[in-house]
Amino acid sequence: MSVLIKTPDLIRLGIIGMTPGNEHPYSWSAIINNYDRAVMTAECPSPGIPVYLNREPAGQVGIDGVRVTHIWCDNRKDAEKAARCSLIEQVADSPEAMIGEVDAVIIATDIGGQHVSRAKPFVDAGLPVFIDKPLCDNRNDLDTFKRWVADGAAIMSSSCMRYCKEFRPWHRHTRELGDLRLISMPMAKKWETYGIHALEAVYPILGTGFISVRNTGNYDCNVVHLRHRDQVDVIITCIKDLKYGAPMQLGGTQSNISLQANDTYQSFRDQLMAFIEYLRTGIRPFPFSETEELMQLLIGGIESREQGGKEILID
Repeated sequence: MSVLIKTPDLIRLGIIGMTPGNEHPYSWSAIINNYDRAVMTAECPSPGIPVYLNREPAGQVGIDGVRVTHIWCDNRKDAEKAARCSLIEQVADSPEAMIGEVDAVIIATDIGGQHVSRAKPFVDAGLPVFIDKPLCDNRNDLDTFKRWVADGAAIMSSSCMRYCKEFRPWHRHTRELGDLRLISMPMAKKWETYGIHALEAVYPILGTGFISVRNTGNYDCNVVHLRHRDQVDVIITCIKDLKYGAPMQLGGTQSNISLQANDTYQSFRDQLMAFIEYLRTGIRPFPFSETEELMQLLIGGIESREQGGKEILID
């Protein structure tokens, strides 16, 4: 596969956001562009973002050869503030105004049901698109994304949890635990938006092969049981007011371990670098079929909850 952009050494990105409680246009743009430390600390609506950005040594934030040059948000004031914090040159008047001005687009919103409509102008224009987690939250939209990718669209979506450095040594490498039997993964907030964080933390450890999903909880407290073909049970508890960042537990026939993710900056940076390398090489960091399976699990968890805890089989 060839590169996806004409000038892989100078990539211009547009970023689109933002949804309540999801301030990625600040953090992701800062990781790429560098940022104004004083303005970010004073104006960023999410206090955690300047905390992890400011831990990085001055002058070491930024990705060479890449620039977020344009931003658009549903509320223009949000875009203007993020632009000041993260050194973005242009506030676009509309998402479509970025077409012809950027090489690729990041859709930094986390409401899956909005992503088809947000992505369509750029897919139609042939621009590569990175979409924040989750890609979608219903089967019709998943079918649309599958069709677009089959037709050649360069679409990528992931959770930063796939890139946590604390989890990576365990990706498809759990032999020291014996035969893996159980993964327990707590997660905060809503299943619709944050369930994918838990799913994508677990997925690279087990790989493809999920059999079913069952959600016996409710909207505020989702208790999700997934079965994998390797005889592993996965329990995800996605609770509205749980503090984010609880550890993942791996249990095997010989041993068990607790894994704690701590480096938010590095996981976000590695996630963005995976998309940038995809733009430069045309080689996906992981097959889109993995995203399809993850979305089936997310959607199945919603359907199971709505059907009183029915087991939903995965294709």
